[in-house]
Amino acid sequence: MFKFLKGVVGGSGTGPKDLPYNIGEPYPAAWGSWTHHRGTSKEDGSSVSIFSLSVSSSQDGHLAAGRNGVKRLRTVRHPNILSFLHSTEAEISDGSTMKQTIYIVTEPVMPLSEKIKELNLTGTQRDEYFAWGLHQISKAVSFLNNDCKLVHGNVCLASVVVTPTLDWKLHAFDVLSEFDGNSEASNSAMLQYEWLIGSQYKPMELVKSDWGSIRKSPPWAIDSWGLGCLIYELFSGMKLSKTEELRNTSFIPKSLLPDYQRLLSSTPSRRLNPLKLIDNSEYFHNKLVETIQFMEILNLKDSVEKDSFFRKLPNLAEQLPRQIVLKKLLPLLSSALEFGSAAAPALNALLKMGSWLSTEEFNIKVLPTIVKLFASNDRAIRVALLQHIDQFGESLSSQIVDEQVFPHVANGFADTSAFLRELTLKSMLVLAPKLSQRTISGSLLKYLSKLQVDEEPAIRTNTTILLGNIASYLNDATRKRVLINAFTVRALRDTFSPARAAGIMALSATISYYDMTEISTRILPNIVVLTSDPDGDVRTKAFQAIDQFLFIAKQHHEKLITGDTNETAGAGVPSIAGNASLLGWAMSSLTLKGKASEHGSLASANATTTPDLTISNPSSGSYADTASSAVNISDQPRPSSPTSTDGGWGEADSGLLQEDHDSDKEGWDDIEPLEEQKLPSLASIQAAQQRPVVPQKSQNTSLSQPKTAATRVSKAADEDDLWGPVAVPAPRTVPHTVNVQPAAPKEADGLWGSIAVAPPKTTSRPLKTKASAALDDSDPWAAIAAPPPTTKARPLSLGRGRGTKPASARLGAQRIDRNSSGS
Repeated sequence: MFKFLKGVVGGSGTGPKDLPYNIGEPYPAAWGSWTHHRGTSKEDGSSVSIFSLSVSSSQDGHLAAGRNGVKRLRTVRHPNILSFLHSTEAEISDGSTMKQTIYIVTEPVMPLSEKIKELNLTGTQRDEYFAWGLHQISKAVSFLNNDCKLVHGNVCLASVVVTPTLDWKLHAFDVLSEFDGNSEASNSAMLQYEWLIGSQYKPMELVKSDWGSIRKSPPWAIDSWGLGCLIYELFSGMKLSKTEELRNTSFIPKSLLPDYQRLLSSTPSRRLNPLKLIDNSEYFHNKLVETIQFMEILNLKDSVEKDSFFRKLPNLAEQLPRQIVLKKLLPLLSSALEFGSAAAPALNALLKMGSWLSTEEFNIKVLPTIVKLFASNDRAIRVALLQHIDQFGESLSSQIVDEQVFPHVANGFADTSAFLRELTLKSMLVLAPKLSQRTISGSLLKYLSKLQVDEEPAIRTNTTILLGNIASYLNDATRKRVLINAFTVRALRDTFSPARAAGIMALSATISYYDMTEISTRILPNIVVLTSDPDGDVRTKAFQAIDQFLFIAKQHHEKLITGDTNETAGAGVPSIAGNASLLGWAMSSLTLKGKASEHGSLASANATTTPDLTISNPSSGSYADTASSAVNISDQPRPSSPTSTDGGWGEADSGLLQEDHDSDKEGWDDIEPLEEQKLPSLASIQAAQQRPVVPQKSQNTSLSQPKTAATRVSKAADEDDLWGPVAVPAPRTVPHTVNVQPAAPKEADGLWGSIAVAPPKTTSRPLKTKASAALDDSDPWAAIAAPPPTTKARPLSLGRGRGTKPASARLGAQRIDRNSSGS
């Protein structure tokens, strides 16, 4: 029988080595003969409490009482009773003697006396916390007495412990026994182990061992007396040494004094039931108790009560004991939000309480809950998170943002609510720096591209502002691909004036990311248009931005003058001061393949027609015709623009920029942007020629026709050419020419020879014709003449135009030929 009881009480372990917990330092105080140790789990390192009881003889009454306590603690479960985890019993060697030791492992707790010293509460906050603790212990005693018909027998300060969340728990069940007023059996634990109870904690009937009176008394009589002793020790701050000290009520709060006196009534039957103490005592009606009680039964409250409570909670939390709020209310609030029982306003209270924590504690206690809330389907919760993301965004790690937060936040970009879309957009200011480049390029920029054409003008404006703010977090390739298109093609052409102003400011804020070619050809022309904007603020910002970009251009120009002066001197090309300042940047950054005279002409045309990038060109249709006249350039594909788009902004390029960016194709990324050059259109050449020019030599007769294009591009131009003095020097190395068939030789004085269409690279296959149909080079009409008639009618062998398909044979024509031959 003894071995069986030992097996039930001892659990699976046979000694301390088999105990799956590490025993730590003991606390200075514990109930009875027990020792209270700190401890940790060997499996996961979690904290526990370990109670040990050692006796030198197996017949010691403390051992039997300890086994009774283990059994009771294992079987009795209540939120305000210490939670049992594990127990074992072993023989421990203590020098020359062997001691029988019982180990009980419970949730981590601390003796109440030690916790009171640690909290060091005073005044109203101390009374509120004591009220909450007494409320919990009263509920535990009421559960034992009224529901389980058990008597604890030794309620006092030493039998109460405190959890890390500052909850009070009842333990020390060595004397716990059943109460049956009709049974006169004398084998109850109360009768056997009542000697373990200190005499100062015993009521008069127990001191006298008046068991008859005890059986006639209500089951709460002994424990109500113990509650009175606990109240005295709490408020006096001293351990009760004798029963007479209970008469000193100077420490007891006035609101609790009537109940205190009824608990210590000399007549057992008149002592106050702990259940009535909980329900009727005025002392328990304070803000802390009511707040915690509301949180504990939150699931039973309706939505109106919850909403009202959580709206008041942030201000209420400031009035409550700070440590109790952080250790008790905060965990309750986190659990309520995590499991969906709390309303959206609870998030405000959670963040306010979290602001009182250190960074490490915030990351442990609050941040995991917030991360889980991002997956909530409740729109109110999502709105609350985005509205307060600046309060916790910095604490989120890059991995958590990229993998757990952003996928849920991104749903807001496509939400039907404009308010939620805008909040999602603004949240990226905090989250974007923590996103990976893959997420930014693959997801974020696509969402922002759609938001730039959102129906809400405020969202379009904020999208532009966001792009300007997060530009530093984009890689170089993404910046080249996105920024200019987003700011110029879309923002500067938005119908909403603040959006246009935001585009100008974004360009100015990201000025360090653009090269000189982009500034001069894509940015400045678009900003200059806005100097006549109807909105005054837009015009003001446009002029400010133009000044900034022109300052950059002037600095670039001044830097290039020094370098270009050395190069031009070495090449032996004369330099004109007036044109050097105009073409200095073009000569150093643009490289064309061809003669020097052509270089000067093209560079000059570019310099004088830069604003054409921002307006529609009526002569754009002739661009292909004029471009084909340049030697070794007409058949070369143009290099891709460094700001070509493929991530959402590429389709935004309108026809206004089509001339410069319609050649964005893959496969040309290896061409440097500095070599990018577009041939001028015919209109640009004519515009340059119309400028008044003072002839340098009188024998230059070719200037008599300023509108003739042949005077500018003719290959026979000599040193008297108008653009010769400022022509770009010939390249030092011979460029690789494109493998094309040379064009037919043109006369030097031909009027259209310089702009004639180059012959095609390939010709269509000739039709099957006889040798007699060979063309006569001396006959100018031979190319279009009809073949001589034959005995059999055949379809025409050649068309009337180059590259056209031959006309199909017609049946009527055959009959006509047949008749004509007959006649």
